[in-house]
Amino acid sequence: MSAEEALPRTEAPLHGIRVIEFTHMVMGPCIGLLLADLGAEVIRVEPEGGDQTRRLKGSGAGYFSMYNRNKKSVTLDLKSPEGLKQARALVDGADIVVENFRSGTLDRLGLGYEALRQTNPRLIFCAAKGFLSGPYGERTALDEVAQMMGGLAYMTGPKGRPLRAGASVIDVTGGMFGVIGVLAALEQRHRSGVGQLVNCSLFETTAFLVGQHIAQGTLTGVAPPPMTERTSAWAVYDLFETDSGEQVFVGVVSDAQWRTLCEAFALDDFATDEALALNNQRVAERERILGRLRPLFKSLKKADLLATLERIGLPFAPVATPMDLVDDPHLNAGGMTELTIPHPGHPDARSARLPALPIEFNNKRAPAWNDPPAPGQDNAALLDK
Repeated sequence: MSAEEALPRTEAPLHGIRVIEFTHMVMGPCIGLLLADLGAEVIRVEPEGGDQTRRLKGSGAGYFSMYNRNKKSVTLDLKSPEGLKQARALVDGADIVVENFRSGTLDRLGLGYEALRQTNPRLIFCAAKGFLSGPYGERTALDEVAQMMGGLAYMTGPKGRPLRAGASVIDVTGGMFGVIGVLAALEQRHRSGVGQLVNCSLFETTAFLVGQHIAQGTLTGVAPPPMTERTSAWAVYDLFETDSGEQVFVGVVSDAQWRTLCEAFALDDFATDEALALNNQRVAERERILGRLRPLFKSLKKADLLATLERIGLPFAPVATPMDLVDDPHLNAGGMTELTIPHPGHPDARSARLPALPIEFNNKRAPAWNDPPAPGQDNAALLDK
């Protein structure tokens, strides 16, 4: 994004708030990323040599690069008296602590909430865990564990083949709920003058996301089938092939949109068919409607179909891959941010365009003010020697 489109850090909503982050993997770093992109000073405390997440390969190769921009890094040996002393000094001057290690890990080091609030009663302590309080509270969890036991994998894959979503959606949305809790606690601190403990979790986040299906099953008396086998609420709400075989999603979710579709594609007989006038009537005739639309759209060039759908204002989407987004003209108008990120296994770094925080403040987006930090790059500036 250009300088005119970018939000200056000094004007960001959380400028002046200090966050100390004891985290690894995705959920905890995501909380820190969101707070950092909102303008907070976020200091990651890493073990000497750096967080192991930096060295992941395969599908984990992008974790550190995506979730650690706009942060500082200090490396400490938290098992040593000196390292603990330096960590406590950082926390005593902080507004927020974020951690996502197994329950009890920071308590055993003397860095749990009960210990830290004794010297910093204004501290807001966000603990990101697998589960909130209850019988599962001490279990270890991962994004995929939560998706499987929380019903999301069942709803995503075909029947009998539960499938995790194609991104770390529970880590990220769980982190978002953590940030919501932190911001609420900050507002309460304005009135009370004291901080509090905020817990967020993977399992309960998943349950919240599938709540619509729980409500559906309760109302209808029928357990919802996976989304791949659902009965759609609309007749036209599906993928269609164009002449090249490329796929486009098209949705028609109102009676007015149905009339618009019929007019734009010269479906005069459909437009005048009283049996198709209302949405629920069309759902009953879904196969007849799709039997007409599939060959029609298959006869069209993808660009022509997209142009018509955009002109008439129907919901549509060409099917994209994540790498397609790098060149997306809309995102490149302000929704991508430039970083220099390390290339795992190689001494050089790479320039990357990654998605910016999806929020505007007075029509300005938060950029990457800083690249992901090197391990301990801020030790000299932040630690008392």
